[in-house]
Amino acid sequence: ALQAQRQRSKQAAVLEKSDWMPVVEEVTPVFLGYDQLEATARIVKYRAVKTQGKEVYQVVLDQTPFYPEGGGQVGDTGQLGVAGESLAVLDTQKENDLIIHQVAQLPAEVTAPVQALVDRTRRSLIANNHTATHLLHAALGQVLGPHVEQRGSLVNDRLLRFDFSHPAPLTAQEIVQIEDLVNQKIRANMALQEQRAMPLAAAKALGAAALFGEKYGEQVRVITFDPSFSVELCGGTHVSATGHLGFFKLTSTGAVAAGVRRIEAVTAVAAERLVHEQSALLYTLRALLKQPKDLEKAVQLLLQEKASLSKQLATYEAAQIRTLMDQLRSQFQMKHGIYTLIAEVDLPPAAALRQVALALQEGRSPCFIVLATTVADKPHVAVALSEDLACKWPHNARDIVQQLVQPIQGGGGGKPTLATAGGKEVQGLPQVLELAKEMLDRNAVAL
Repeated sequence: ALQAQRQRSKQAAVLEKSDWMPVVEEVTPVFLGYDQLEATARIVKYRAVKTQGKEVYQVVLDQTPFYPEGGGQVGDTGQLGVAGESLAVLDTQKENDLIIHQVAQLPAEVTAPVQALVDRTRRSLIANNHTATHLLHAALGQVLGPHVEQRGSLVNDRLLRFDFSHPAPLTAQEIVQIEDLVNQKIRANMALQEQRAMPLAAAKALGAAALFGEKYGEQVRVITFDPSFSVELCGGTHVSATGHLGFFKLTSTGAVAAGVRRIEAVTAVAAERLVHEQSALLYTLRALLKQPKDLEKAVQLLLQEKASLSKQLATYEAAQIRTLMDQLRSQFQMKHGIYTLIAEVDLPPAAALRQVALALQEGRSPCFIVLATTVADKPHVAVALSEDLACKWPHNARDIVQQLVQPIQGGGGGKPTLATAGGKEVQGLPQVLELAKEMLDRNAVAL
C-alpha cells in the first residue's frame, strides 16, 4: 500500500509540458534584475504546463528583471502588464539558461509589449536575507573556526536557513558571539562591492568562498562586504549596503546530518517583530509571577515546587491505588467457574488502570477482569484475561476491548491477555459494563 501511494504521488507530481510556442525570433534572454526591478520586454515564447491537474503557463521574455530561483534564493514574483491586462507572476525559474516566468493565464495579445514589474517589497526582504547569509557565513568562520563550510541554504522573504559543517551543537556563548558580529557588520553599513565577470582563478586568489559542491564557469560573480570579512561567489541579489538589514536575530539552531548544523534567522522587520514578541512574552511571564526581581530564580523555585508536589501526588496516588486494589480483591465473583470482576473505579491516572488490572490478574485462574474509569472527562477501559481463557475463548482481551469501546466511541489494543482503550463518550461507560457481562456469558458458553 505504501509503494502504491508513492507511485500515486510521483504521478501527481509529473509535469506535462506542451511544446514551446514561438512568438518572435529566438533571442538570448537578458537578465536585468541586478540593476532594475521593472523593464519593457516582449514575449519570446510560451508553453502550457499541467501538474496535479492544474494548468499554468510558462513565459520567456527577451529581457527581464525577475530573478530565477537559484543558489538557495527563491524566484521573484510580481506582475506582467500586457495591453491593459495585469498577469501575476507566481514564480520564476531557470531551465537550460532560459528565465521562465510562471503565470496563471496568457495575455490576449501575446505580441504586445510587456511591462515586467518585480514585487519590490518582497525582493527587498529577500535581498536582506541573502546579504545576511553572507555575513552569517563569515561570522561562523570567525567564531567557530576555518573548518566551517556552507552545505546548503534557503533564502526567501521570511527567513534565511543556512547549513554548515561543524561537529558540535552551538553553545549559548557562541550564538551570542555570532549574532553580535553580524550586527556589528550591519551597523558598520558596509557597501556592496560587486564584480560580475571575474575569472574564477582570480576570484579564488581573493579567497572567495564557494558553495560546497557547486559548479562554476570560467567567469564568476563576486560579492564582497569588506575584503577582510566576506568575499563570496554568488549569483543572488543583495542590498547596496549592510545597514539596510537593520537587525539580525537567530531563531533556531540544530543538526540535519552527522557533522552538519543548521541555523535559521531573520532580519529587518521580521527580526524586530520577533524581539517585540519575545519582550511581550517576557512581560506576560513577569506579570504571572507577580513581577519578581529575579525572574530566573522565580522560575527555578516554581519548578522545584512543582517537582515536590508531583512527588507528593505520586505518593498519594500510590496509596489510593493500594486501597482500591484491596477493595477490588474482595469484589471478585465466581461466574461460570471463572474469577470475575466487572467494575467502574475511581482512578485518576489513566495509566494506572492497566497496572491495577494486571496486578489483580495475578494468582487467579481462570479470570476475567473489566475495569472502567473516567479521567479528565474521557472514558478508559482495561480488559485482563488469564492465559487459559485467552487461549480457549473465541475472543481474547484485544478482541474484547475493541468491542467494548463501541458505546464510548473509542479505540485501543494490546496483548491477548491484557488490553486497554480510550474513548470520547463518558455516558457510554454503563453500557460498556453491561456489554462485558454479556460477553462473559457468551464466551463461557462457547467453551
